[in-house]
Amino acid sequence: MQRMSTALPESPYAWVRLGASLALMTLGGVAMYGVVVALPAVQAEFGVARADASLPYTLTMIGFGIGGILMGALADRYGVIVPVVLGALGLGTGLILAGMSASVLQFALAHGFLAGLLGCSATFAPLVADTSLWFTKRRGIAVAIVISGNYLAGAVWPPVLQQLFDRAGWRATYIGVGIFCIVVMLGLALVLRKRPPALSTASSATVAAKPERPLGLSPNALTVLLSIAGVACCVAMSMPQVHIVAYCGDLGYGRQRGAEMLSLMLGCGIVSRLASGWISDRIGGLRTLLLGSVLQGIALALFLPFDGLISLYVVSALFGLFQGGLVPAYALIVREYFPPREAGTRVAIILMATLFGMAFGGWVSGAIFDSTGSYRAAFVNGIGWNLLNLTIAAWLVRRAFSTAPRAAPAFRG
Repeated sequence: MQRMSTALPESPYAWVRLGASLALMTLGGVAMYGVVVALPAVQAEFGVARADASLPYTLTMIGFGIGGILMGALADRYGVIVPVVLGALGLGTGLILAGMSASVLQFALAHGFLAGLLGCSATFAPLVADTSLWFTKRRGIAVAIVISGNYLAGAVWPPVLQQLFDRAGWRATYIGVGIFCIVVMLGLALVLRKRPPALSTASSATVAAKPERPLGLSPNALTVLLSIAGVACCVAMSMPQVHIVAYCGDLGYGRQRGAEMLSLMLGCGIVSRLASGWISDRIGGLRTLLLGSVLQGIALALFLPFDGLISLYVVSALFGLFQGGLVPAYALIVREYFPPREAGTRVAIILMATLFGMAFGGWVSGAIFDSTGSYRAAFVNGIGWNLLNLTIAAWLVRRAFSTAPRAAPAFRG
């Protein structure tokens, strides 16, 4: 009887599982942030141009996004432990081979295919979807906690890796971290052996069933619409996150100030994700998405009139506090309107769209700057994309009200 009780939603086991998932996501983030820290050393080692040295990051992010769908589907079919074990082996092997690479192309392929496609992708979308299956009343805060691992990785890994690079060199560090990740992540994966109660206790008919018309739309149409919203919100989100360092340099404040603002932004983003999780447990995922979109638009608009040093610190903090709840809201919406067995795949699809939005937004903001010689038009572009996200979120909230008597969320378990 005791063993059965530990596998219930909201149980102590569910919280232990949440802690293991947070640790796994933080460890998995080493590939995404490590390649950024290693970029100068890799460029010097192989004697290549900055664009060529940036290729490993590009391939890692592409692999991260595409691999999330593959790993989400595996989690839906076999349980999350399968993609996590594959991810631990892929991430660790990728880092080891990257540390042993003889050319920047080998380094990029090891990073993109192994560390990205098969590695860190397994520690993002699948863990978010799995966590949503283990909580009911506190689902919002649980999802917010686990997805904060992505930001936590950004706060922890860069300084740790830089210290190790300075002392042991980037090659030895990559090999050592790769071995460390395999050992620790496989140990943490053992905590995730049990199947979620939403799948193991539901009848086969309930689990197999699909909502006929979530929000009055076909399931695929709703997924596409949420993916478009994900692209739009993250194109807007990427403008300050990707370019704040360069923006401060252009204003004459120095890149160190910009790096401090980015750190402040990400730190406030963790607070925002936790706060939005608490809020979403009370108002639901759709309205949390709408609220986050409104607040992010306000913060983006504040960058236009305020470009003083102190004001930029304040606006950067506000931007971090306002935007952190957007991405977790998509996972909550999927759990509210889709069957549990589809959570991994659909969450992965939508989160891949957000990653594409970040990648595209970072590039297009730079392209706009190259064309205009100023970031002002890039901020306006971000505001425009945010308005698209806001429009979709408002339309979906309106449909939720109009269809509530006929199509209330049915898959809360």
